[in-house]
Amino acid sequence: MLAAKKIRVLVIDDSASVRQTMTAILQEDPEIEVIGAAPDPFSAARRIQEEVPDVITLDVEMPRMDGITFLRKLMVQCPIPVVMCSSLTEEGSETLLQAMEAGAVDVILKPRIGVADHLAEHHLQIRDVVKGASRARVRGRPALREAKPEGPAKKLTADAVLPPPSGRAMSRTTEMVVCLGASTGGTEALREVLEALPANAPGVVVVQHMPENFTRAFARRLDGLCEVDVKEAADGDPVLRGHVLIAPGGKHLMLERQGARYHVSVKDGPLVSRHRPSVDVLFRSAARAAGSNAVGVIMTGMGDDGARGLLEMKQAGARTFAQDEATSIVFGMPREAIARGAADRVIPLGAIARDMLAATNR
Repeated sequence: MLAAKKIRVLVIDDSASVRQTMTAILQEDPEIEVIGAAPDPFSAARRIQEEVPDVITLDVEMPRMDGITFLRKLMVQCPIPVVMCSSLTEEGSETLLQAMEAGAVDVILKPRIGVADHLAEHHLQIRDVVKGASRARVRGRPALREAKPEGPAKKLTADAVLPPPSGRAMSRTTEMVVCLGASTGGTEALREVLEALPANAPGVVVVQHMPENFTRAFARRLDGLCEVDVKEAADGDPVLRGHVLIAPGGKHLMLERQGARYHVSVKDGPLVSRHRPSVDVLFRSAARAAGSNAVGVIMTGMGDDGARGLLEMKQAGARTFAQDEATSIVFGMPREAIARGAADRVIPLGAIARDMLAATNR
């Protein structure tokens, strides 16, 4: 029996210690092989001529050529799934948004000091990000078969944050709320959906898997592009028509109801489905608080976060949708939801805004 083909990774970083640490972390996974480590884009280009990797991890700030410029050239000449690595700073988040627009599929953040220790502490997440990137569609690159991330750490469910729904939520009101969940490939997919919403759209609550300090810049960018108002959610924010609340990186976001109105709760807590914020946590809270007053949409992303929660929303009376495979960068999260029978309908990205608006007007 032939052994499964390993995911070949090229690490590009000007720091020797980061190259060494990233290589060690990735090599420990039996599904991953590091085929090289380069200190700058010019050295990386020579290595790619010798052997094309399945995934590249790319630093932003490097000598001779910055990572964003290299990424743009790469996407034109030789499209390869790229995971950007950058220092964990608010200033760098705008740069990382440019990287996502240029074609990067995900982000790994690193602090300015203690980088090796930080990367080692987040080794499971780094491996999962690389595995997810290897399955991404990049500029026509054929999608590979999706596999669930594996690792020794116990994967918690939404039970770790709030109890399951206890029957039907409160009765219907005139106020509807839309809950969106996404991961790998979701930054650009969410932009397309939110840009299509009118200024008087029902209130929207979003969980996009993102690191801390990234979501605030992401919300600002969307706010400048969309008719609806977009902001990073704060604890107690009301869910209002024409407004979109995005879960802050590193925090869980939950929907709560007081009378006929909704607001959000931003809380700490353990990783759920290896994520914080977790789509499962948001969707479960919507099932508990909104029931049939909600619409749930699960979009592109690796793994199964959100699949269980979307089913709970459906069982509570909500309308539920999953993005289809053809328009998903990574079909993992929607596929899991569909397999559980959680989605009323499977629809392409371009139809999500239209169909979720129609569902709120039923």
